[in-house]
Amino acid sequence: MTMDGEEDSDGITSSGRIRDKLIEAKQDWAREGRLLTGTVADPARDRLPPGQTLVRDWPVLDLGIQPNVPREKFRLDFDGALENRISLSLDDFMALPQAESVSDIHCVTQWSRYDNRWKGVAARTLLDLVRPMPEARHVVFHSHDGYTTNVRLDQFDQPDVLLVHEWEGKPITRQHGGPVRVLMPRLYLWKSAKWVRRIQFTISDRPGFWELRGYHNNGDPWSEERYS
Repeated sequence: MTMDGEEDSDGITSSGRIRDKLIEAKQDWAREGRLLTGTVADPARDRLPPGQTLVRDWPVLDLGIQPNVPREKFRLDFDGALENRISLSLDDFMALPQAESVSDIHCVTQWSRYDNRWKGVAARTLLDLVRPMPEARHVVFHSHDGYTTNVRLDQFDQPDVLLVHEWEGKPITRQHGGPVRVLMPRLYLWKSAKWVRRIQFTISDRPGFWELRGYHNNGDPWSEERYS
């Protein structure tokens, strides 16, 4: 992972430094089962998942590094078990059919925010372009800060999953993962990778940054899948 002022292989600079103590603390949370209520909810009936608290703002959470991705340097690669591997510039991405949605978001650190308005490109639009091979079962998101997270392909292939560039009618800020981040509203927000650089389709599962540090591999808020 890059440190303050360094460039990655794409020439993207970042500010900040890895928050080692924060990462250690969250690993401790996983070992201790912190924030767990031991209850299960039904998303068809219960809008707020177990143990969550509503907020009005959108808290900024990251590993301590915030990449600065200029428009002209943005690239988004799709590779792995695909029939059509592609690499998109930001202009390419913005030229794709756009979708708008309203959804709630739920962070594993116990906050939720209702009725977020998004604009971006639907995952299904992208899947139609890249055409996953029949044996593809999983998706790994790679971010400019070195972060990774994994989901099943069937979780990515949902009508409410987008790669978003706008929130509440404005471009997503750098602090929240702009210019483009993943949005998977049915899962805890750590699965919605910020500063996405690469989307990899795999045959076998490949746990990501937090999944390797004690967080649940699936991350369903209503089943309270915070930790493994």
